[in-house]
Amino acid sequence: MSRARVGLTALERRWDALLHVRRRRRPVRDFRIITYLAHGSAEGTVVVRGRVLDDPEPAETIAGESAWAAVRRTAAGFVTNELPDVPLRVEVGGAVAETASDVDGYFHVELTGAALEAPWTDGVVELARPYRGVEHASAALRVRVSDPAARLGIISDVDDTILQTGVQRTWSMLKQTLTGSALTRTPFAGAAELYRALEGHGDPFFYISSSPWNLHDFLLGFLEHRGFPLGPVLLRDLVVGGHKRVRIDEVLRLHPHLDFVLIGDSGEHDPEIYADVVRRHPGRIRAVYIREVRLDPGDGRVERVTDAWDADVPFVLAADSAVVARHAAGLGLLTPDEVRAVEAAVG
Repeated sequence: MSRARVGLTALERRWDALLHVRRRRRPVRDFRIITYLAHGSAEGTVVVRGRVLDDPEPAETIAGESAWAAVRRTAAGFVTNELPDVPLRVEVGGAVAETASDVDGYFHVELTGAALEAPWTDGVVELARPYRGVEHASAALRVRVSDPAARLGIISDVDDTILQTGVQRTWSMLKQTLTGSALTRTPFAGAAELYRALEGHGDPFFYISSSPWNLHDFLLGFLEHRGFPLGPVLLRDLVVGGHKRVRIDEVLRLHPHLDFVLIGDSGEHDPEIYADVVRRHPGRIRAVYIREVRLDPGDGRVERVTDAWDADVPFVLAADSAVVARHAAGLGLLTPDEVRAVEAAVG
C-alpha cells in the first residue's frame, strides 16, 4: 500500500478515536445504511457488505464543480461518524440473515439458499431492532449474480490499471484523490472498450483494489461514467496485509464454475499476488495481464515473477490495452472486430 493511502487511513482512525466517546453520548441525527454492490453465485450464496453511519447524504458530483468542492466531498467521505453494534437484517432472494455493524460501522454477512436471478438480483438491508431512538431504516441492495452459462470471470485492479492514478508518485496521487471526481478522473485509453469486449455474454467483473471503502461510491461512479462493466468493488477498511489475496480467494470460492482472467499493473504488488493466486488455484486462471506503469521498468520486480512463471498460464506485460486485446483474441476471448475497436480507442 502506498504511503498516501496509509496516511489517509491512519488519519481517519485517529479522528475516529478522538470522537468515539462524544458519538456514544449524542443522539443519532442522520442514520444511514450504506450497501456496497454484492456478489452471488449460481448456487445461491451471497456475500453482502456495507456500513452504517450517522452522516447526511454526500453532495452530488456535478460537472464543472470546483476543486474545492471535490476536496470537501472527498474529506467528508473519510471524516465519518460510524455507528457500531447496529442490529441489521439482510434479505436477498428469500434468504435472510442477521448481523451487526462493527466498531467502524462496517457489516459483512454471507447468505446461503438464496433464489438468485442473473445478472442482477435486488435485496434489502434494514434495521432489525430500534437503535438509539431510530425505529425504522432500510437500504436497497444490488447483487451481481454469475450466470451458469458464463464462460469466465474477470478480476481487475483499479488504480493504475484502469484509472490513471500515479500510485508511485505519492503526492500526485494524493492531489488527484482529493481534488478529482468520478466525472473528471481519467481512464487509460481503450480500457473501457477492452472491458466491455471481455464482458462478452454476461461474464461478470470483480474490481479488487487496495483503496479504502470510503472511496466505494467514487469508484463506482467512475466506472459508470466511463462505461466500464459494473461489478462488485471490493476494497479494504484497515491497513492490513493480504487484502487482495483474501478478496480474490472469496471470488474464486463463490464462483466455482468460472475460470478467471486477472488484470493488474506493475506499480505495486499485482504481479506477485497474481502469481500466488495462479499457484494456489491451479486450472482456474486463463491469463494474467499486467499494465506496465513503473517509473523504472528496469527495476527487476516483474521480471523476478516472470522468471519463475508457470508457462501453462500466459503472463503478459502490456504497454497498453491494445496489447491485451490482441493477446486475448489469440485465446479466443475477443473477436477481430473487438480488437480493432480497442486499438482505435488507444490510438
